[in-house]
Amino acid sequence: MNDETRGALAGRTVGSAGSSAPQARVLPAAATEVTEVTEVTVSCASDSASRRALAHGLQQLRDGPVADACSALLRAAAGLRETDPLAARRALLAAASAAWSAGDHDTYRRVFAVAPCPVCSAVDASTPCARECPEAAWRDHRIGMSAVAQGDLRRATRILEPWLHEVTPRAETEELCDAGSMALLLGRLPLARRLLSLALASARSSGAETAVAGIIAHLACAELRAGLHPQARAHAEEGLVLARRLGQLNVAAELSALCALVVSIAGDLRTVRDQVAEVLAVAQPHGLAQAAFLAEWAQARAELAEGKVERAAARLAPLVQPGARQGHFGLWFLAVPCFVEACVLSDRVLEAPEMVDLFAVWADLGADPQAPAQLARCRALLAPADRSEELYRAALAHHEKASGPYEHARTHLAFGMWLRRRRRPTQARDQLRAALMGFEHCGAALWAKRAGAELRAAGEASGTAEAGLLSSLTPQQARIARDVARGATNKEIAAELSISIRTVEYHLRNVFAQLGVHSRTGLAHLLANVDDDHDRGWGLPEPG
Repeated sequence: MNDETRGALAGRTVGSAGSSAPQARVLPAAATEVTEVTEVTVSCASDSASRRALAHGLQQLRDGPVADACSALLRAAAGLRETDPLAARRALLAAASAAWSAGDHDTYRRVFAVAPCPVCSAVDASTPCARECPEAAWRDHRIGMSAVAQGDLRRATRILEPWLHEVTPRAETEELCDAGSMALLLGRLPLARRLLSLALASARSSGAETAVAGIIAHLACAELRAGLHPQARAHAEEGLVLARRLGQLNVAAELSALCALVVSIAGDLRTVRDQVAEVLAVAQPHGLAQAAFLAEWAQARAELAEGKVERAAARLAPLVQPGARQGHFGLWFLAVPCFVEACVLSDRVLEAPEMVDLFAVWADLGADPQAPAQLARCRALLAPADRSEELYRAALAHHEKASGPYEHARTHLAFGMWLRRRRRPTQARDQLRAALMGFEHCGAALWAKRAGAELRAAGEASGTAEAGLLSSLTPQQARIARDVARGATNKEIAAELSISIRTVEYHLRNVFAQLGVHSRTGLAHLLANVDDDHDRGWGLPEPG
């Protein structure tokens, strides 16, 4: 309270009390004390309300609508800015986390908007504080994260990465987790995994159980990005049990989505669908755009692996294409390679080039070590025949520079399929064997099955397959026989294999004759005990 305010209050008090000199000397002091007590009381009430908003926001962030959590946390940050700057910063970072979970790009940007420094002379949003300024570290953090929100990851990395390397194993759990999450955003995956593992160990040793499941979610995500699927699955399943026990439904939904992504390469489509339904049951009412995006991507990836390419393309289109329906402002690029492949294998190839161009911008930022190889593979899928091989080999060269066995195997698979269609079976088998071994190495059973089917279609001998019922059929006939047995119509088979319905009918007549059956029902019964992974070819149409 300033002197002018005190004087005004004193004057009003004296006037109402009379003109006695003693009173004039005593009452101003009494009025000042009353006013100061009132201000302290109001301040304490405001501070208490802000702390309640902080606690409520953190609770909603774990189990509630994340938009509500974000509003409560922003309110808490504003209320605590003067009385408890550290708590205000904690609230602001939690609000950013809520905005990210909600896919709210505008709020995410506003959270990290850089204001003039109240201590030193730094005014411009891109100007760091003086080195001795106590606000320097926090301002650098906000400038760097503001660059992330604007998509300027090169600038963000220049500002933030030096700090990441200064974080020691003895740092507090919260600092380790924040640093690990930041490294994950910047694509520094080994560093992210190291910091998040330290954060997890710190949380466990200190008994901070409520933080453990959230840290595990970040760690599992880093492992998935690095292609370490078995480790990601183990962590996600462990975290899921804990999050459910603690009633952290939002964290559980995110962990379920990560589990679905692992199952989309290691399990089967039905299991993925069940996992996705579990995610969306929480993600939709709570506004969890990140969890919903990951779940939808997982289902599309499983559909792609199962050969349901049109469904995969239709599911992925709104997730990756620009517009109001885009899945998540900071994650859409992850699903682009799947979308491009699904488009090429279906009748939506015209939609792919624009997305490849957008993905190229992302890949050029250097925030994802797998992106250059994925970009070259996408371009190879779309390129004319005289350029495809060069691009596939460029993609394989990029893979040699970045760890990621699953994506590496997918490039071998795509290249092998391309070579087989060009009637180069010997070279195709080399690529397809590499794909099969790569998928087996990272536990991608669903994709290993696809690679094995392609390998047999390229002429690789399989004792079990040759002893089976379909050994007398051509690869194309075997594919059609298996599709008929699972209930597909001739029209659906024709669309999947990019051949005419009449060609399907021709092959099917030959299948009936070879196997001695007279109906689709009879064929389905005959093949009921034949394993899919021995007989079904995959993917692109045969040449001619």
